[in-house]
Amino acid sequence: MHLVQILLPLTDNERHPFPRQAFDAVAHEMTERFGGVTAHTRSPAEGRWAPMGAGRAEEMVVIEVMIDHLDEAWWHAYRARLESEFRQQRIIVRATAVQLL
Repeated sequence: MHLVQILLPLTDNERHPFPRQAFDAVAHEMTERFGGVTAHTRSPAEGRWAPMGAGRAEEMVVIEVMIDHLDEAWWHAYRARLESEFRQQRIIVRATAVQLL
């Protein structure tokens, strides 16, 4: 079993907010495909990094799903689609092996 997390920015690179429907569409697609989703939307996470020496912060939501089988090719293609839809150079989609206790 795996936990897949998708980190989506709240705004584009010019700081224009994405509409709520953009995040709802991702959550809906995850629910339809995998049977459920958890979306952390009330308290956005904050990412910080220092590209080329200039500090920058970005708020994001985290959408996660639990899956039995990790189809890496599908997830790579889905990440590329999200990068296009959210106008980002890179969107983080990460998977962690999970052992239920």
